Amino acid sequence: MTSHELDRPAWASLTSRHQAFADGDAKARRYRPSIVPFAASADDSPESLEALGTLLEPGDTAVLLQAGEIRLPASLRAIRRAEGVQMVADGGHAPFEDDRIARLTPADAEDMLALAALTEPGPFTLRALDIGRFWGVRENGRLVAMAGERMAQPGHVELSGVCTHPEARGRGLARLLSRYVAGRIAESGDRPYLHAFASNTAAICLYASIGFTLRTTMQVAVIERVDD
Repeated sequence: MTSHELDRPAWASLTSRHQAFADGDAKARRYRPSIVPFAASADDSPESLEALGTLLEPGDTAVLLQAGEIRLPASLRAIRRAEGVQMVADGGHAPFEDDRIARLTPADAEDMLALAALTEPGPFTLRALDIGRFWGVRENGRLVAMAGERMAQPGHVELSGVCTHPEARGRGLARLLSRYVAGRIAESGDRPYLHAFASNTAAICLYASIGFTLRTTMQVAVIERVDD
């Protein structure tokens, strides 16, 4: 079966548009942990899997995300596994303006991290803005919703970090920001795509309603190095 570059999105990102944020070599790479915890091997060969193991120190963790079974060398173990989905935009997104939405900057990083910690949209750090643009909605000075970009491959950019403060839910802000970011990605000449846990049916239905379709199921694993 022919593989698609989004089957191993972190690998495709770290060997192309995000090379500057990578640690590793031609067999395995990871984002610098202070940016985002994703790692990937080039393939499932023993050499690549062993190289993946060398990227983690004892007690260190990373996240693997790929289509198909996740295989690990003896030096690594999975401490959590889950099934996800990968969805791609159907090409119908266009940029638009909304006075409620503002571009977020490093000055907003602490508020972004606090919102992510409260709502758990996925791995998030203070340096999320190093690898992608983010936009948000503030009300009375408080950041109540945001969405942005994460991994990037030739022709594709991931829509990520979509979250809304519990007190602001039910008003369509996640939908608004998802459409907005998808439009900005498309405006730059890239195709938006995204990931969600397979169990998060509400999010999957939301993304389907704004023009994202299922490309493939994905496997997710939080891994750590086995102590010698």
